[in-house]
Amino acid sequence: MAQITAPGDREHLAVAEPPAIGQVDAVTVLSVFVVMLTVVPARFIVGPLGAAGTPAGIMAVLCLFWYLSSMIAARTSPIRGRQPVRTVVVVFCCAMLASYAAANLRSLPGLEANAVDRGLILTAGWAGIALLAADGIPRLDRLEAVRRRLVAGGGFIAALGCLQFFTGLDLAGRLAFPGLTTSTSYTSLLQRDEFNRPMATATHPIEFGVVLAMLLPLALHGAVYARPGRRGRRWFLVAMIVTVLPMTVSRSAILGLAVVCVVILPIWPAMWRITAVIMLGVFMVALRAVVPGLIGTLTSLVSDIGSDSSTVTRTNDYVVLSDTFVHRPWLGQGFGTYLPQTYRILDNQYLLSAVETGVAGVAALLTVLLSGWFLARSARRASRARRDAETAHLAQCFAASMAVALFAFFTFDAFSFPMVSNLTFLLLGCCGALWRLSRPEDGTA
Repeated sequence: MAQITAPGDREHLAVAEPPAIGQVDAVTVLSVFVVMLTVVPARFIVGPLGAAGTPAGIMAVLCLFWYLSSMIAARTSPIRGRQPVRTVVVVFCCAMLASYAAANLRSLPGLEANAVDRGLILTAGWAGIALLAADGIPRLDRLEAVRRRLVAGGGFIAALGCLQFFTGLDLAGRLAFPGLTTSTSYTSLLQRDEFNRPMATATHPIEFGVVLAMLLPLALHGAVYARPGRRGRRWFLVAMIVTVLPMTVSRSAILGLAVVCVVILPIWPAMWRITAVIMLGVFMVALRAVVPGLIGTLTSLVSDIGSDSSTVTRTNDYVVLSDTFVHRPWLGQGFGTYLPQTYRILDNQYLLSAVETGVAGVAALLTVLLSGWFLARSARRASRARRDAETAHLAQCFAASMAVALFAFFTFDAFSFPMVSNLTFLLLGCCGALWRLSRPEDGTA
C-alpha cells in the first residue's frame, strides 16, 4: 500500500511510474480538463447542447464514461478501498434523477424540456470529474501536479482579467473556434461605478471573482512550500490573483477572500499571520494609489448590504418560495427548468435548487459542499498525526476552497455558470483523493 511520507522524502515518488486507469494517467486527463476549463472561454459552446456544450463540460462527461468503462475489468478498475466521494456523487445524482422524473410527470414547455435534459448532461459531467479525481489520482505528488496546473490556470485568467480591467480589451471575446458558437447568455464587458469588471474566460465577473477566490488558497500553498528558486514565481501568482480579485467589483469575490483569510490564517504561525496582515494593508494602500476609487467602491458594496438595489433584488427573490416551492417542495419542478427568460433570475443557488430540485436537491447540494470540507479537514488531522506539515497545510487549503464555494453559492446561481460549477466538483474529487492518500490503509495498491 502507498505510504504518506514527509515532505523531504517525496523526491523518489516523482520518478516512480504513475498508476493508470485503462493505461492512461488520470492526472494527465485532469490536466487537459483544467486547460479547457480555464483557457478556453466558457462562453463558447456546441450549439445544440446549449449550456451543457462547453468543451470542458463535454470532456467531463467523457471522463464519466471512461471511469465507468474502466470498472468492467478488475485490472483497470480505479476503485481501491474506501472513498466517500463515490457515495456523495451517487446521492447527488439520485437527487437529480428524482427531480428529472418528477419534472417529466407534468407537461413541460419545449424550452423547459430541453433544459431538464441539459441538466442531466451537466450532472453526468460533474459526477465524472469528481469520481475521476477522487479515485484516479494515485499519489500525493500527482495531486500536487493537479494543484499546480489549477493555479497556473488561475494565473492565466488573472492576467487576462488585469488587462481587461485597465484597457477594456476582451481578448477572449475576439477568439473563434471551429464548430463552437457563442452562448446567447454571454454578456459583453460590464461596468460598475465607471470601473471595468473583468471576466477573462469566465461568463460573468461574479463567476470570475469566485473562481479566483477558490484558487487563491491553492496558490498560497504553492508559495508557502515552494522550493528555493521557485518562490518568486509562486508568490507572483498569488499577488496576481489577489490583485485582480477585487477588480471584479463583486461582493461575492470579496466574501470569498474573507472566507480564505478566516480559514487559512488561524493555522499559520503568529509571524506568518502578522506578515500577511501587514502585506494585505500594503496591498490595499497600493491599490488605492494605482486605482483611485476602487477601494471606496468595494467598501460601499459591503457597507450598503441590506439597502442597495442588488441586495433588495436578492431579498425579493424569496417570494418564489411561496409562489413555486410550496407546490413541489420535495423534488422541485426539475433541474434547469427555472429559466430566467420565463421566470426570473435567482441570485442564490440554494434558493434556485430548492425551486428546481426541492428539499432533496438542496440536501444533496449541501452534502457535496460539506463533504469536501470534512474530507479535507479529516485529511489534515491524519497528516498532522503523521507529522506531515506540508500535506496538512494542503488539506486546509482545499478545505478553504470548498468553504468559498459553500458561502458563495448564497450570492449567485452557481450552477448556471460552467467554470465555477465544474471547478467545485473537481475540488471535491481532489479532497476525496487527499483523504484517501492520507490514510495508508485506504491508499492505492
